[in-house]
Amino acid sequence: MSEGYLSGSVAVVTGASGGLGAHFVQLLADNGAAVALTARRVDKIQAQAGALTKAGVRAIAVRMDVADAASIGPILDQIQGELGPMNILVNNAGVGGEGLALNVSVEDFDAAFAVNARGTFFAAREAARRMIAAGIEGRILNIASIASHTVLPGLSAYCGSKAAMAMLTRSMAREWARRGIAVNALCPGYIETAINDTWWPTEGGQRQLKDFPRRRLMDASDLDAAFMMLVGPAARAMTGSIVTVDDGQSLPGGG
Repeated sequence: MSEGYLSGSVAVVTGASGGLGAHFVQLLADNGAAVALTARRVDKIQAQAGALTKAGVRAIAVRMDVADAASIGPILDQIQGELGPMNILVNNAGVGGEGLALNVSVEDFDAAFAVNARGTFFAAREAARRMIAAGIEGRILNIASIASHTVLPGLSAYCGSKAAMAMLTRSMAREWARRGIAVNALCPGYIETAINDTWWPTEGGQRQLKDFPRRRLMDASDLDAAFMMLVGPAARAMTGSIVTVDDGQSLPGGG
């Protein structure tokens, strides 16, 4: 994609404080979009927003917790007041929900669904309301996971919440199809991040790697082509798609 591929776009990224969120923010900025970085801890996004501003990108850091549904609309209004009408939402905020089904706590189960499913739904709805009111052809991209269609042992709550995210994607896409809003989901495989980097060197982590067809982890940059397609003009004829980019990790069987 060219540096001006998203020129004139205003993008909002949830869960932008690190990992894939920070990577997506940089990718959007590199391709010409103005970007609002949102996260629960604003101190974690201020530095990146400041660096982007110094580089000539219109970027702001705003505190937002997608689990607080009532706060999302007013925050999006604030962002639009500073950057202009939004036409891209990247629903990246997510939590793990680790634990075997027999052991996972009610609190951890509820937290997984509050952020991954409920938060995704209400952030998308508030963004869509504003895109429709402005007559904008918008893009909503939900960052799901191979967990939306693959059983990941010990992550039943997480898998359930990501499966919900995938079906919400299709439902919203159908409902808003004639409003010019493309709603799609991107399902990454395992990528080494600060959340999981201590797992892979362990005996269990090495065993899991050997079960992957290519016996390796992905890089965040492996998502770039699909991501850019889904947030930009190339998604004009794509909505309700669940796009998996996982290096074959969800293929059955080890080897």
